Amino acid sequence: MQTTAVRLHATAVRLHGENDIRLEAFPLPPINDDEALLRVITDSLCTSTYKAVRQGKNHKRVPEDVSENPVIIGHEMCGELVALGKNLQNDWQVGQRIIIQPALKLENGHDPGYSYPYIGGAATYAVVPRIVLERGCMLPFDGDGCYKGSLVEAIGCVLRGFKGLYHTDYTDYTRTDGAKAGGRIAILGGAGPMGLAAAALAVNYAKASVVTVVDVNAERLAYAEKRFPAASYVNTSGCDNPAAMLRELSGGGYDDVFVMVPVPSLFTLAEEICREDGCINFFAGPAKHDFPGSLNLYRVHYDGIHVVGTAGSIPADTAETVKLIEDGVIDPSIMVSHILGLNAYADAIYDMEHPSGLKKVCYTHLDLPMTAIEDFAERGKSDPLFAELDRIVKAHGGLWCREAENYLLANAPRIGEKA
Repeated sequence: MQTTAVRLHATAVRLHGENDIRLEAFPLPPINDDEALLRVITDSLCTSTYKAVRQGKNHKRVPEDVSENPVIIGHEMCGELVALGKNLQNDWQVGQRIIIQPALKLENGHDPGYSYPYIGGAATYAVVPRIVLERGCMLPFDGDGCYKGSLVEAIGCVLRGFKGLYHTDYTDYTRTDGAKAGGRIAILGGAGPMGLAAAALAVNYAKASVVTVVDVNAERLAYAEKRFPAASYVNTSGCDNPAAMLRELSGGGYDDVFVMVPVPSLFTLAEEICREDGCINFFAGPAKHDFPGSLNLYRVHYDGIHVVGTAGSIPADTAETVKLIEDGVIDPSIMVSHILGLNAYADAIYDMEHPSGLKKVCYTHLDLPMTAIEDFAERGKSDPLFAELDRIVKAHGGLWCREAENYLLANAPRIGEKA
């Protein structure tokens, strides 16, 4: 197979083994006729990456030989095509903005951002291999800002979670997919970014009559409520009987319940607050392979409580998510709490051991400390870059936005890289 003589040095954060990630510069191979060269612009940090870093080769998506052949981490990427192999030139254009849907559904479990040496979001440039295109996992993105493109995958995973729900009419055993129409939805452990996305989809996509976000962290709950006030937020910390409180609050329980963090007691709570024919989505991905939980099997049989688990999304979900964003059904801006440059990426991944804020968006060509949007004003006292960013986001209701992104890309210092 012929190669196209376009190659660059990339700067990327690569996984070498368990708890071993490094910011490194290295040459990319020339692309062949069936590959594309991608200039990554943004990558949103995900706890799934943190799990892969913690587990190294013990993670199901990380290759056994990662210590000899390190892989680029990060899988929520958005960028633009800078070169195309000969066989792609009729369907794609140089300069076209794209996103990658990282779940290739391969038998070996290998996916971009976990398994490949030359494609991942924590990089300045990446080679998009043939398998990504064959699986329909490179998609055009014309949305309002690259950061929104980097949040498509996260929202798509939550959208898949809603599609995984189902209900049964036990008079004739007719099954209906999706959240119960006009029903009540609880999101347990929901004050994080994925919980906030679930709340927005529950209100604007599923059209639920009641949406309750439950958490034990008062600070995160207050922050989430400020970002998306259309849902109700409940702190169960110190509550002797949270199930009774939530059943009373919802008028008898919930039709659908998401469990957003891997805590066995939340799984039990989900069953306790379910109505008859209630559906639980154990959305959280445990880091441990042996992770037991419990629920009342009497209710499983007689009340028809059922449990599903969804992970990742498919290209159709990605395309639908893009449309939901373009149509204003969901605004990814509510999920962004921090920005950073590639130089701060590794530390930000390690810091996920102690969750804070919501989504962190990395601008891979920039040299930028990880900074909370709420801290722009303080940093702006000594740095005019952040003073102007603070002015822009305040004009947009305190949310990250395309205007802020454009200003950042035009004015922030760039990370050193070989051309």
